[in-house]
Amino acid sequence: MDRTAVGTDGRERIWRPEGPLDVAATVGVLRFGPGDPAYRTTADGAVWRVSRTPGGLGTLRIAVRRAQGAVEARAWGPGAEWLLDRLPSLLGADDDPSGFDPGDHPLLRDVHRRHPGLRIGRTGLVLESLVPAVLGQRVTVGEAHHAWRELLLGHGAAAPGPAPAGMRAAPAARDWAMIPSWDWHRARVDGKRSAAVVRVARLAARLERASVLPAGEAAALLTTVPGIGVWTAAETLQRSNGDADAVTVGDLHLPNTVGWALAGRERSDDGVMLELLEPYRGHRHRVCRLLRLTSVRAPRHAPRYAPIDFRAM
Repeated sequence: MDRTAVGTDGRERIWRPEGPLDVAATVGVLRFGPGDPAYRTTADGAVWRVSRTPGGLGTLRIAVRRAQGAVEARAWGPGAEWLLDRLPSLLGADDDPSGFDPGDHPLLRDVHRRHPGLRIGRTGLVLESLVPAVLGQRVTVGEAHHAWRELLLGHGAAAPGPAPAGMRAAPAARDWAMIPSWDWHRARVDGKRSAAVVRVARLAARLERASVLPAGEAAALLTTVPGIGVWTAAETLQRSNGDADAVTVGDLHLPNTVGWALAGRERSDDGVMLELLEPYRGHRHRVCRLLRLTSVRAPRHAPRYAPIDFRAM
């Protein structure tokens, strides 16, 4: 079943996925920290997102009709139609896990069995994921989340429609480029990252093309921009393109997580991680997503990094 309607309370679409679908696990990767102003989960289990689409700002609410096994989506704002048109892609309709074989690894086989509804969705929006990926370069996760939250609250736009209080859309490309230096400092973003955000914002029209390119060409396009490396490109394309094979090479923790989960190794580097993931080529990001749904983590032997106060630099 697939039905779209326009009412006084926004636009609505009812969509029935083929096979199991875990909405929270599929779209949860789009939330950039627990305080992300562009993402909210409400007490009724609905997921709310605010995006800047080619059609304009849009707020999307996604809920599951469990009795019918259908997804009920409602959207508001100029970007509502664009968001509803691409709802199936966002929820992983373009994802093909049929070629994925967890093999005889007990942990991977078990988590795959317990999470049949995990899909790799695609937003079709590059800048939306590229900017938070840039903010995550060379800092702790908490610092990156703080920066995103402060910048959206200070320079984003109010969410269209009856969105939960405090929801904000990310700044438009031209507005990222106009954020004053003192606001970057207030958000604890150093000069290298702020310069990279401004750079990609100025190239946004060209970089958005990556969303429709094959994986290799998309990564090549993004990494032509100074300050955008393979880590940032992979983090972006996993979300914008639904790339089920994009491995986040250069991550501080992922190699140890993969090494410990798949081989019992306490310490691993990118080379070891890629070797362990090679049997799952085509689905390497899927494997990483599945492993992150488990409680398995490599032992820590070093203190956590202390946050850096860039306001004092």
